[in-house]
Amino acid sequence: MSGTHGHRNPAPRLAASVIVLRDSPRGLEVLMQRRAERAGDHHQSGAAVFPGGLLDGHDRGREALCRGLDDAQASARLGLSSGGLDYWVAAIRECFEEAGLLFATDADGAWVRLEAHDPAELRAHRHRLHAGETDLTSLCQAWGLTLATDRLHYFSHWITPPGRPKRFDTRFFVVEAPPEQTAIADETEAEELMWLTPQQALSDERALKLLPVTREILKTLAACTTVAQVIDEAKAQPDVPTMMPRLGVGAKGPRPVLPSEWAYAEIGRLDPEGRADVSFELVPGRAVRLSPRIMRVTADNGSMMTGPGTNSYFVHDPAGGDCALIDPGPDDAGHVQALLAAAPGRITRIVVTHTHKDHSPAAQAVRTATGAALYGRVAEHPEWQDAAFHPNHVLAHGDTLALGPDCTLRVVHTPGHASNHLCYLLEQEKLLFTGDHLMQGSTVVINPPDGDMQAYLDALNALLALDLDWLAPGHGFLIDRPHDVVRRTVAHRLQREAKVVAALRASGPAAIETLLPVVYQEVPPRLHAMAARSLHAHLLKLRADGRAAERAGMWSLITR
Repeated sequence: MSGTHGHRNPAPRLAASVIVLRDSPRGLEVLMQRRAERAGDHHQSGAAVFPGGLLDGHDRGREALCRGLDDAQASARLGLSSGGLDYWVAAIRECFEEAGLLFATDADGAWVRLEAHDPAELRAHRHRLHAGETDLTSLCQAWGLTLATDRLHYFSHWITPPGRPKRFDTRFFVVEAPPEQTAIADETEAEELMWLTPQQALSDERALKLLPVTREILKTLAACTTVAQVIDEAKAQPDVPTMMPRLGVGAKGPRPVLPSEWAYAEIGRLDPEGRADVSFELVPGRAVRLSPRIMRVTADNGSMMTGPGTNSYFVHDPAGGDCALIDPGPDDAGHVQALLAAAPGRITRIVVTHTHKDHSPAAQAVRTATGAALYGRVAEHPEWQDAAFHPNHVLAHGDTLALGPDCTLRVVHTPGHASNHLCYLLEQEKLLFTGDHLMQGSTVVINPPDGDMQAYLDALNALLALDLDWLAPGHGFLIDRPHDVVRRTVAHRLQREAKVVAALRASGPAAIETLLPVVYQEVPPRLHAMAARSLHAHLLKLRADGRAAERAGMWSLITR
């Protein structure tokens, strides 16, 4: 590792944070603290956060102080070989230091009553803990206390993204506030303490400065109504995923990109070091280098059907030479000019996934400008198709296109969205160009007669046999964990089919217009016209399966 890289990406420091909750007449409330303003710490200075901080040496080896949880159990819960209990101890210590709440019990197992102690003595203990002049062992021995580690429940795990000068590996815990204890700011780390509902903490009216991790946790808490619900959900998590934002850049500059955002995987692939030079926006006309073999240009045709716009991909051997253009996109002069300007070599092949009008019509203009040959298939049904597309080379499943010694595309026939739909596997990168077979952020419309739901499901399941690392969709950013995406897509379609069956069972003979608002209840009405096409495809599949029948436009369930 170079010195510059090491300075840019220090190893994350281990930390623990505690999310203190209580039930109130206003609903679920969470304890927030406003950090003190500190020069040179623009990122966290003045931010509203949960109590917490770094693990230190005094947190280690405190198993004898803890109740109901040993290090083996704690470590297993965190996925560590050892030292897991240190996080629970650190969370308790930090909360006492910063907020004055002590998660500890007396010899009878009752919560410690802090009001029985002199306030000045409590402040002195907290300040000495903060300064490292004492530890929880001394406090517990002096007051006859045991740390109530069994009351804290592991909730979330976040790591600061690469590229930040300060990085933290933080475990978050949820706990109910001890009764009859009052939260009091230490006025060193915390300037102010606030009991707020998650909705209040997130509101524009409050205008709190929230770190991305804090905002996301508050969004999760906002879906809950009681402390018991939060704790039950925390305890029910079989595994707590590690969340590490990544730094991306947009029109307004860099910011952390969360794992839930579409650009997250692509940023990780292109910028693992955190340079913050990879866009989290798909900018029409901009050429984006995705690998030594791949470049992407997005058309300016974003809509509810095309998402952020249709992607065109150049594919070529890393040593250079001629290139293939996958999906030239819509017949738009500006997009064609952007493609011709971005081409990393002479375009000799125009390769089409399917002939819907946002994917193939620009082929004619690009062919006129370059003389490139057209590769693809003609759809079995003309509706919604690019009638001008006539391939020079008709592709079949398993065909290969050798673009150089180290660049090969293999054809994968994937009917369903369209009868002529093809995906292309870049073998050297285990990357599949998916066209509309798999999209990012939404499911594709299956529109009979050219669309076929059973063919679509069969083609999806066939992808599970391929060795894949990445998907390059016709709409959206690069997608990782392809097999998980395929399984989720199949599961979603089968869940939708189950809703169709339930609606038929409840409604008896019914028209598509009657079934639509029931089966697609969560879909906005403006999208119902498109949803009706996929509903028709589901019904046709059920009829082919012998589970549904249609007469004069009325559909019914066949019971056996």
